[in-house]
Amino acid sequence: MEWLSLANRVIRRTLIASGVSSEVIRLRGTDVHFYRAEGSGRGPPLMLVHGLGSSANAFFRTLAPLAKSFSSVFAVDLPGNGFSPLPGAGPMPVREQVDLLLEFRHRVIGQPVFLLGNSLGGGMALNMAFEQPDALRALGLVSPAGAQITEARFQQLVESFQVQDAKGARVLARKLFVKPPLSLLLFADELRKMMSSDTVKSIVAAISTADLVQGAQLRALPMPTLLIWGQSEKLLPYEGLDFFRTHLPAHAEIHEVKGFGHMPQMEHPRAFVERVQKFAVSRGLVQAA
Repeated sequence: MEWLSLANRVIRRTLIASGVSSEVIRLRGTDVHFYRAEGSGRGPPLMLVHGLGSSANAFFRTLAPLAKSFSSVFAVDLPGNGFSPLPGAGPMPVREQVDLLLEFRHRVIGQPVFLLGNSLGGGMALNMAFEQPDALRALGLVSPAGAQITEARFQQLVESFQVQDAKGARVLARKLFVKPPLSLLLFADELRKMMSSDTVKSIVAAISTADLVQGAQLRALPMPTLLIWGQSEKLLPYEGLDFFRTHLPAHAEIHEVKGFGHMPQMEHPRAFVERVQKFAVSRGLVQAA
């Protein structure tokens, strides 16, 4: 993954130069890398969780802007992603990654957070909220995985990540982005390699419809909740949005946003940050500027 590796290193150097710290903590027998941006705002700590095969760098254009509203912003590289190495025992199951994130929140942050997850990170964030609701001041879901969908739709989604060649990688890139970066299309084989990593393959092989969330779990969420779903979402089936609309509690805000795709924090960082900030203001988490 030479091109992607280089790009990630450049992003990390750029973030460090801007004042963001790049740190490592030992959790559950493995090193976990994370970014910490000390904020100037009065809002609670904001904890960001990336999706399948992605990394904390997916939030690199939003860390500093978000830090203006929150007391601190944390973005974690899940084990085997970004700058967090693959655990010595091999890929970590999703359930164990949820436990690791809960431990990270407790040991590193030490207070209730505004937890925001994208894609599979959104599914993990949901499970964290189900398990430890008191650890969250608020919950943000950005194109989250985990909605109940048909077996056929689920299999189509799983197959999207089973990339065999550069052509398949370009197909996936066009599902992840409304307008994929030219570099990602030109170096599509790098994306194929990323999707062929042991970490991604183990998750794709193990996940099933039994892992999807239940409507009753969503209805019981007590904390302020924000769902962001792009009108140009091409990876997740639209039935997922219908499921969340039906089962999220009445106090949840659901934003179906024109121009947003699966990863708006990368394609439309300013608009993404504004959505998060306005939600936080409306729920009394931060003060209006």
